Amino acid sequence: MNRRILVGVVLTAVVVYVSSCCEMKCCAKKCKEPVKMSVKVQPFGKTQDGQQIDIVTLANDKGLTAKIMTYGGIIVSFEAPDRNGKPGDIVLGFDNLDGYIKASPYFGAIVGRYGNRIAGAKFTLDSKEYKLAANNGENSLHGGIVGFDKVVWKIEKAEAKGNKAELKLSYTSKDGEEGFPGNLKCVVTYTLTSDNKLEMKYEATTDKPTVVNLTNHAYWNLAGQGSGDVLGHELMINADKYTAVDKGLIPTGELKDVNDTPLDFTKPMTIGSRIKQIEIGGYDHNYVLKGKVGKMKLAAKVYEPTSGRVMTIETTEPGVQFYSAIGLDGSLKGKDGKAYNKYGALCLETQHYPDSPNKPMFPSTVLRPGEKYETITIHTFSTK
Repeated sequence: MNRRILVGVVLTAVVVYVSSCCEMKCCAKKCKEPVKMSVKVQPFGKTQDGQQIDIVTLANDKGLTAKIMTYGGIIVSFEAPDRNGKPGDIVLGFDNLDGYIKASPYFGAIVGRYGNRIAGAKFTLDSKEYKLAANNGENSLHGGIVGFDKVVWKIEKAEAKGNKAELKLSYTSKDGEEGFPGNLKCVVTYTLTSDNKLEMKYEATTDKPTVVNLTNHAYWNLAGQGSGDVLGHELMINADKYTAVDKGLIPTGELKDVNDTPLDFTKPMTIGSRIKQIEIGGYDHNYVLKGKVGKMKLAAKVYEPTSGRVMTIETTEPGVQFYSAIGLDGSLKGKDGKAYNKYGALCLETQHYPDSPNKPMFPSTVLRPGEKYETITIHTFSTK
């Protein structure tokens, strides 16, 4: 072979080899680049007594954005793309702080100390009776008159790291607040991940025996907030029993089968298909989830056909309250001035059962000094 040709072949091979190595290194570098998660903290207003309220934006690179404020730990908005990639806000709420302070039915809020109802606004623990604030007729609902949805939470951490964007909030409920015993130190952590999960972790400790049942009260409409009712949403709830209640929606202690009733969502059903058969005008029922208390399990799955959005909920809690927003009547004007009407959203509040402090046959909600309350609920978003 001609020497010049041989040299040319060798040089070409070296160039190709070096180029390939560079491409491989660049590819490897790109593969190792961290997922773009972000956290932003901004002022959102002040309470009537002058306390500064911040709003924290958690975002991933898949189009999910959660905005959570320090007043009530409220999820103010949650944007998720539809099947065509178009983002939409899928939780009900208000454009400003005043809306939440004046007339919010727990939109997006942390609920506590005790989510749901306690009969007669009282319970007995270790032979001592505690009288609570009654704010639902003669009963206590969602922590009382000034529950965790109406207090200012402190930002302990707000950062994006790796494939997560995290907001950690804390609040200490003082001994006797709304009638509950013990200084209860609470931490709620919202974590948005790169794989489209929103995790809510609840932790608490106490210095006196008390009861605690924390949850989140987001009103979801997967077609978009203010877009109409949710009667066409398809819902599956992983439960074949529910807690039977009296006329005041207080559990009787009996666990009833959902089979052959309009409460049966063991297979996906549209919310509106049997809603007229419910005596109270819609759903407001606690479902007994399959699986062990404290172990992660499927709670529910929601699909909205027009947008293609899917929301799957997993939890360590034993129950989930399905509420079809029967209390909305169009009088509330929410974000973008949209009226929120009956059935305009659905709530799936993972929880211990209502009135557990007065029902020894239910899983216990008692927390004692030296113990740690900890529950986790995960929402996963997708499309089909």
